[in-house]
Amino acid sequence: MPNRLKKSLLLLTMGAAFAAPAWAAPLYIAAASDLIYCLEELNASFMKQAPKDTEIKLSAGSSGNFFAQIQNGAPFHVYMSADMKYPRELAKSGYADAASLTPYAIGQIVVWTKRDDLDVNKGLKLVNDPKVKRFAIANPEHAPYGVAAVQALQTNKLYATAQPKFVLGENISQTAQFVQTGNADAGVVALALVKSPKLANVGRYKLIPTSEHAEMLQGAVLTNKGSEDPVARQYIAYLRSPEARAIFEKYGFMLPKKKGV
Repeated sequence: MPNRLKKSLLLLTMGAAFAAPAWAAPLYIAAASDLIYCLEELNASFMKQAPKDTEIKLSAGSSGNFFAQIQNGAPFHVYMSADMKYPRELAKSGYADAASLTPYAIGQIVVWTKRDDLDVNKGLKLVNDPKVKRFAIANPEHAPYGVAAVQALQTNKLYATAQPKFVLGENISQTAQFVQTGNADAGVVALALVKSPKLANVGRYKLIPTSEHAEMLQGAVLTNKGSEDPVARQYIAYLRSPEARAIFEKYGFMLPKKKGV
């Protein structure tokens, strides 16, 4: 083969190698566990417009625990909290991109039970029923849904009655699991969980009025790692889209105003 042709083929091979796209790293999302079912649908919707090699790795858990993990260097790109406090604090302390702070939904809480002998229509007054020995809420030390449950109980002057019966979930998903498995007789859980296809036909629930606890405005933010990732930036923008808002609403979330934080 002539040397000139060999050189041309070599240059073409090298050019192709350098032009080939790098293997895309997964998009790591840390999300409050009230979103575990909602995000299955939302992420599938996002993937229809994401780059074709996009892979999403979702971790669901307590907002407070993820807050601490990100401060300690956990490699998440997107943080979706069950409140605005944690994302704002990450941005304020330099662990996240303040410009990306996005209110995406407003959570609601319900009293939920699987037991047929309990009248869920009593709402939180169900804790007065002597048949209720164990009452599940998320741990208010690091779970915003637990904070809302405590506030609602205090508003109804039921906290003193309920507190000895508490079974504390590490996050709101585990709290729901306690009720689902019978390890708690009833509990305060996220409406988004009991409206999911997996739990929609399990037990009965009563909505707790939003006037009985502080508004549960939930926010997302890009971590410093995420702010440098174009897919992460695309994802957080998608949370504000009509398609994403419709999915949040389907799972029982109320919607925040489109402007402002």
